[in-house]
Amino acid sequence: MKAVGFITRYPPTHCGIAEYSKFLISALKSLNPKMGIVVFTTVESRTDEYFDEIGVKIIPCFNRFEKDYSELIDSVNEEKVDILHVQHEYGIFGFGREIVEALSEMKEEKIVKACILTAHTVEHPYTNRPEAFEFQSSLNELDAVIVHSDLQEFELITQGIRAEKIYQIPHGTLINPYLGYTKQFLAKTLGINDEFQGIVLAIPGFMRKDKGVDVLLEALDYMQDLKFTVMLAGEPQDEGVKELVENFRTNTLLLERYLSSDEILRVVALADAIVLPYKDRKGAYAVSGILHLSMGGLKPIIGCRTPRLVELCQHAPWMTVPPNNAFELARKIKWLASNYELTVSYMSELYAYAARTQWVCVAHEVYELYKKFISKEDLNFKFA
Repeated sequence: MKAVGFITRYPPTHCGIAEYSKFLISALKSLNPKMGIVVFTTVESRTDEYFDEIGVKIIPCFNRFEKDYSELIDSVNEEKVDILHVQHEYGIFGFGREIVEALSEMKEEKIVKACILTAHTVEHPYTNRPEAFEFQSSLNELDAVIVHSDLQEFELITQGIRAEKIYQIPHGTLINPYLGYTKQFLAKTLGINDEFQGIVLAIPGFMRKDKGVDVLLEALDYMQDLKFTVMLAGEPQDEGVKELVENFRTNTLLLERYLSSDEILRVVALADAIVLPYKDRKGAYAVSGILHLSMGGLKPIIGCRTPRLVELCQHAPWMTVPPNNAFELARKIKWLASNYELTVSYMSELYAYAARTQWVCVAHEVYELYKKFISKEDLNFKFA
């Protein structure tokens, strides 16, 4: 019998949740390679069953925004898993209760012993997507709900989700394996020019309006007296942003393609500092996977005071600026360039948080939650 079934997007689909799931599953498997895990995923990239490089069985069996999960239920029943763990994002499962109803059906029919859901985004009453509350109101039907931040936990409690069902487990962090490599070597592996001017600032990840690329480019106008190179690294997901960055002229390196997590780690290792000028969508609480990839690089990070960067605000508040404020962002970057060693020292609390949230530590917490619903023997997983 398989111990755990993940219901999630999964690589090679280009998606932050897919990368998150791969990191978490890899960490669980590294703790004990015999732990049984199967992934039930979308049919976006492949439709055939297969095993990935870490030996996990991947079963594509539902569509994005699925309304009928009967094929998923049949697949779960055939695999005989004990726990189902959903990696939920509205951009994958939509706003309805269908996935929760499918989980409840499998629990009632004793196909599985427990149903757990990680809520990667929690909407609050000021959202412009009020239909999300249809889904969030159903979370009490599950055995456990995992969130990543205080904001998410308290918002769900306020909305009537029972506190004893909510478990706050942080997003995982990978300490960057490319630290110590030269900029020239890393640039070569990424296929970019290695002639950098001054401080290298990187903004990694998907290029969308909410990433604040326009704010950073506006801030550069206030930095005429500073030598710098800006590296915009990620797949454009908005034509307006794509046009903006392609027409920008000043000391800019573009990596306009989907970057794997490994490539993002190389971007972070190459940079002197990471800039995350995010503009969060109104009414959404989430945390940033790119922030955690950046934290693992042990480099200074400048970000905006938005819910998605709440961990940066908590552990390095001096490195945050108001959102949509190009002038303040430029001032912070110039201060960083003039006080680099001091900034690195100041970031020590965030670096300690990065160490505490390494993927193996997060996997340990997730496993401890699994143990509440299934015996250690059934999990076939013991800690040394």
